[in-house]
Amino acid sequence: MIADLFDTHAHLHDEKFAADRDEVLRRAREAGVRRMVTIGTDADTSRDAVALAEREPDIWATVGLHPHDAHAGDDALFAELQRLAASPRVVALGEMGLDFHFDVSPRPVQEAALRRQLALARALGKPVALHCREAHATMLPILEEARVREVGGIMHCFDGDVEIARRCLDLGLLISLAGPVTYPKPRELPAVARFVPADRLVVETDCPYLPPQPYRGKRNEPAYIAITAARVADLRKESLEELAPRMAENARRLFGIP
Repeated sequence: MIADLFDTHAHLHDEKFAADRDEVLRRAREAGVRRMVTIGTDADTSRDAVALAEREPDIWATVGLHPHDAHAGDDALFAELQRLAASPRVVALGEMGLDFHFDVSPRPVQEAALRRQLALARALGKPVALHCREAHATMLPILEEARVREVGGIMHCFDGDVEIARRCLDLGLLISLAGPVTYPKPRELPAVARFVPADRLVVETDCPYLPPQPYRGKRNEPAYIAITAARVADLRKESLEELAPRMAENARRLFGIP
C-alpha cells in the first residue's frame, strides 16, 4: 500500500455514492488515499461539497460552476459561491472552464462564466480547478489574460498533447492525469505523463466518472487512484513509492493543505 495518495478531483458528494459513501471512504483510506478534494459544479453541488468536507477531516472542497451549467451563472449564483468559499474547507474555485465537445451551454455563455470565476478566484486568492475539452485554443488565452499564474490551478483530467501540456505549464498550472492514462488507447497521455516535471504533476479519479482500465464500465471511486498513479509511475520509469508523495506534495502546496 502507498501511504500518501492524493485524489485531487473527485465528486464524493455525488448521489451515486449516497448508499455507501462511508464504505467508499473506508476503502480509499485503506488504499493509502490520505487526502481528497470534492468538486462543486453548481450551487447545489458546491453546498454539498462544502458540507461533506466539513464532516470529514481528510476531504476538502471546491465551489464553482461547470461549463455545462454556465447558463445558470447569474448574480445570485456568484454571490452563493463567494459565500461558500469563505469556509476554511474550500481550497479552490471551480470546476470551471470550457467544453466545446458537448456545448451544453452556448460558448459565449461558457466563456463569460469562466472569466467571472477567474476574477472571483483572484479576488479571493484561491487556485482554480479547470475543465477543458476541445477548447484549448480558446481557453488558454483567456487564462493568460486573467493572469491565472498568480493564483495557480490544475488542468484537471488532462486530455491534450505534449505541446498543450507545455502551454499549461507555462501558465503556471499543474497537470492532472486520470483514468484514461490507463486505457489501451490512451492517445497522447503516455507522452504527457513522461513530459510533465515531477513537481507539476498530480493525479485524480474524477469519480464516479472515468474509472481506470480494470474497472471500466463501473463506478469509479478514490481507492482506484492507486491504479492510475501506478501507471503514471510505470510510464515515467519511476518508483511509485517516490512519485506518489511528490505528487501529493504538489497538490498540498497548491491547495494550502497541511
